[in-house]
Amino acid sequence: MKYGLFGINTGLCAEPSTMIQVAKSAEAAGFESLWTGEHVVLPDPQVAPSPAAPLTPMVHPSTALAFVAGVTQQIKLGTGITLLAQRNAVVLAKEMASLDHLSQGRLIFGIGAGYLKAEFDALGVNFDERGARTDEYILAMRELWTSDQPRFSGRFVNFEGIQSRPQPFQPGGPPIVLGGASQAAFRRAVTQAQGW
Repeated sequence: MKYGLFGINTGLCAEPSTMIQVAKSAEAAGFESLWTGEHVVLPDPQVAPSPAAPLTPMVHPSTALAFVAGVTQQIKLGTGITLLAQRNAVVLAKEMASLDHLSQGRLIFGIGAGYLKAEFDALGVNFDERGARTDEYILAMRELWTSDQPRFSGRFVNFEGIQSRPQPFQPGGPPIVLGGASQAAFRRAVTQAQGW
């Protein structure tokens, strides 16, 4: 059985010295992976179903994983989860490819559509489009990671005549795992991901 440790970027682990200590200790103890959570902002006051109080420190997932990649050797690094629909797919594809490249293939890309409407509102992203954006962004990111001549035409993402290097260390890109408990999340896990 493999064990992962969630929360390397939040709460007490948001402090650099604690993050380093926990990451090194987890690797030494034989944990398979370290995982981050993601909320760019949290509702204040806290509202259900938000799991975290508004003042909970939460370091950006890519930043936290790059930080711990530099102090570890083998432990896998997972986003658990990245709220895909809140991001720019091209920029995020570059971030994840760079992280996978620099960590020499240790990235596991956990994604979800999100569930806190207040967070989407603060970011100017239509909450009702989060599922459609998530589906499309997965395809667009994979195109950037795998194609010699990337081209994509969708409702939210369009590009051609571009390159984004380096490509991920792992052929085809990092494995994608889905978070969520809706029928749409289960469908995505089966059709577009390597795990749930």
